[in-house]
Amino acid sequence: MIPVKLAPEPKDFDKKVRQRGLNALAELVGDTPTQKRRGRKRKSIYTQREEIPPDKFPSYWTEAIGDMMSAYEQICAYMSVYIEKVTGAASVDHMIPKSVEWNKVYEWDNYRLACSMMNSRKGSLSEVLDPTQIKEGWFALELVGFQVIPGETLSKKPKIKRAVENTIVKLGLCDSECSKLRAQYAQDYWDGHISLDYLKRRVPFVASELERQGRLNKQPPSKKQKIPQTPK
Repeated sequence: MIPVKLAPEPKDFDKKVRQRGLNALAELVGDTPTQKRRGRKRKSIYTQREEIPPDKFPSYWTEAIGDMMSAYEQICAYMSVYIEKVTGAASVDHMIPKSVEWNKVYEWDNYRLACSMMNSRKGSLSEVLDPTQIKEGWFALELVGFQVIPGETLSKKPKIKRAVENTIVKLGLCDSECSKLRAQYAQDYWDGHISLDYLKRRVPFVASELERQGRLNKQPPSKKQKIPQTPK
């Protein structure tokens, strides 16, 4: 994981996600919605919003996936890997789970862009570190098995170190699938098949760790282009 800067809320998010979501919750508890919508009115099933189960919240947050893919350059907040639009599966993770705070379900600042695998593993876990709150160097990468480990700077910060270790375990960041993916990208870079710029765009965590640990390829000296001589 690397620090993620929270992107500004899109201009149409309130209309497209927040208001539609809050009006749906109003219908579910028998309150009068502030906006009209097409279709049959939802049945009033619950007496208060806190009673609504996580799987009963209408998934208007999926309307924000396109904006999130653009705002976060298609990088999974937890695995720090590029999410393909066609073959990959982007999803919205609720940093504060839906089961914990209903009033955060339709809030942009509670959304983290996640690949489906990481979102499934994160689930309703509230003890996983927030990518927008971590600091540079909290997570590191060992370049033999490509396992994610706590950064060296945490040796004197046991509480944060435990939180980092717990996050690594809960998200399965060191499983064989994740480790092999990071290793393959690094090897492709070392073999000259991909550029450093491409590596940074696809796996920024791997790129930053190769740079920090002095494992970048040596750039060949630039060759001046020869200008062909006009025959005399």
